[in-house]
Amino acid sequence: HNSVIDSAVYREGRRVASPTTLAETFRRLREQPEGMAWIGLHRPTESELHSLAAEFNLHPLSIEDALEAHQRPKLERYGDTLFVVLRAARYLDAQEEVDFGELHVFVGPDFLITVRHGAAPDLSSVRRRMEESPDLLSLGPEAALYAILDAVVDGYAPVVAGVQNDMDEIETEVFRGDPEVSRRIYELSREMVEFQRATRPLVGMLHALMAGFAKYGTDEELQRYLRDVADHVTHTSERVDGFRQALTEILTVNATLVSQQQNAEMRALAEAGFEQNEEIKKISSWAAILF
Repeated sequence: HNSVIDSAVYREGRRVASPTTLAETFRRLREQPEGMAWIGLHRPTESELHSLAAEFNLHPLSIEDALEAHQRPKLERYGDTLFVVLRAARYLDAQEEVDFGELHVFVGPDFLITVRHGAAPDLSSVRRRMEESPDLLSLGPEAALYAILDAVVDGYAPVVAGVQNDMDEIETEVFRGDPEVSRRIYELSREMVEFQRATRPLVGMLHALMAGFAKYGTDEELQRYLRDVADHVTHTSERVDGFRQALTEILTVNATLVSQQQNAEMRALAEAGFEQNEEIKKISSWAAILF
């Protein structure tokens, strides 16, 4: 499969080349002294990652991570290259479940490389939006990183809405005494643990990025945008923590209701047994009289 989804060289925020291979991308970038490459990959091979490492002087540890997948969100700086791991999420309505994707981003002085594992996030729309704002894209690779962070964090909103909907349904099912509800609570709890792992580290990562942006004198406008993303992520993270707590409480309520129901059933059985005994006694005494 072709792992190069889209590769382009930009100058002053405008696309000047659309190479189809990595080798051609490297060549076209060298021809553009003020240019920047934005390379989008989906599940690249080891040799593709090694050719990127050789061209852009990427740290072997970050290459190892990008090959592996299943990384926790993190932000690492190797020399003048940033390595960012993000967990994207999307809500699948039909299955009523959350699907998590993983994204690795390398950001250097004149390049940005994205390595995607999984379906989310949709980066083609991010690139389109940036190409429509050359003023923003001309600020360089950090601007593209901001746009990707923004898209990943924006993608959490429909997930939060979907989960809220599930929570409301689960509450109704608990009080209706639905026998399937325990399984639903456990499944959603497991997804919320995963969602916490995606959002919690991002709060610290964005603050570290903002500190770096300030230190390296990144454009004021970009710093402001990044603050918005950081606020958004903090809010999302708090919502997810709230869901997890609420699910723990719902599980307790459900267990209490189930045991009350079982006690009532045991009492009803005991009473039925007592009545049956009385009937048998009556029948026995009649039998004694008659026979």
